[in-house]
Amino acid sequence: MKSSRCKLLSLLAACMAGLAALSAPAFAETVGEVNTAFKLIGPDHKVVVEVFDDPRVGGVSCYLSRARTGGVSGALGLAEDKSDSSVACRQIGDIHFNGALPRQEQVFSESASILFKHVRVVRMVDSRRNALVYLVYSDKLVDGSPKNSVTAVPVPASQPIPLK
Repeated sequence: MKSSRCKLLSLLAACMAGLAALSAPAFAETVGEVNTAFKLIGPDHKVVVEVFDDPRVGGVSCYLSRARTGGVSGALGLAEDKSDSSVACRQIGDIHFNGALPRQEQVFSESASILFKHVRVVRMVDSRRNALVYLVYSDKLVDGSPKNSVTAVPVPASQPIPLK
């Protein structure tokens, strides 16, 4: 009885972790960075290049470049990063879908200030052209930025994109 209960709890925990992985935005890893302004105290201002894999589309990776504010406030995590960012998504292997995709879905989000500002990447499906379109932008609780960047990954015509 105790063994079957443990197995059931383990199975339930594994299922919940799997569902969380499917619905959670991706996490990025840093590819590199360049300094853009020297700061006497604290880290320099920089542009960081990160990469993340689309959590629902295997074989697609997105490269994101964005500004990071340095100085004392940047070191303490109190600075607000600029809204300048760029995205380039590419097919890096065979494309496969982890289930049906919604027409639009956030696939990446990261804080750009201590409160209320985020850099977000949204995937949109262009079913007419059989392509995945990725948009990066920043938002803020009161006043977001219109600065944005867009990229698209064509999917072979023989492989229709499954939609919800």
